[in-house]
Amino acid sequence: MTQPTDIRRVHTALAPTEPFRVLDGCCCIGGATEGYRRAFGPNVHITGVDIEPQPDYRGDAFHQGDVVDFIREHGHTFHFIHVSPPCQGEGAPTKGTNAARNAAIGRTYPRLIRPVRTALEATGRPYVMENVAGSEVRKDLRLCGEQFGLAVLMHRYFELGGWTAPQPAHPRHRGRVRGWRHGQYFDGPYVAAYGNGGGKATVDEIRAAKGIDWSTDHLRLREALPPAYTQWIGRAFLASLAPASGVAA
Repeated sequence: MTQPTDIRRVHTALAPTEPFRVLDGCCCIGGATEGYRRAFGPNVHITGVDIEPQPDYRGDAFHQGDVVDFIREHGHTFHFIHVSPPCQGEGAPTKGTNAARNAAIGRTYPRLIRPVRTALEATGRPYVMENVAGSEVRKDLRLCGEQFGLAVLMHRYFELGGWTAPQPAHPRHRGRVRGWRHGQYFDGPYVAAYGNGGGKATVDEIRAAKGIDWSTDHLRLREALPPAYTQWIGRAFLASLAPASGVAA
């Protein structure tokens, strides 16, 4: 799809000089932010919110604080909202026997998907909420690094609020993720962009695999979305607006 030269042409509610305001909640270093910047173009202004300081954040403004509180207070002032709630308490590793083990050692994780969804829906704004397999996000989209020719798989699911997009085809994986598994080493075209040791990806490898060149923080790089994912989502959002605005996407 071809990106319109000015997002104001496809968002008729905007004033002529007003930037398209995007909120990136639980933003980390701004992998999602960078993708939306590429999709929406020069008239976008992106604010990141995270509970932790993010000195490498990629966007235009940053607020340290609770994402649910921020959305409740300010979400209505944005035109489009993306949130990536913490995944540590959502996936399969925190369920079943693992849940009992975590409880026994007092390990807890925040569960923000439901309160984030409630806050997002109250804004009336179009939104995206991202998380892992096994989470409670609605599985409206599934994206994988192979769809974008990346050297990382990183399957992620996206709930779309107030708009829809087609599910892109999921190409067959070209091989295995490189690294050690149960005492055996496997080679492959993808790097393991999570954890440490066992052949996991280095800082330089993650930067190259995800297309992120503005940070060298290994942990933050592991957590960040590849910008290609949200660039695709942002362009799909523009396409969803185009029929109503009379602009070809």
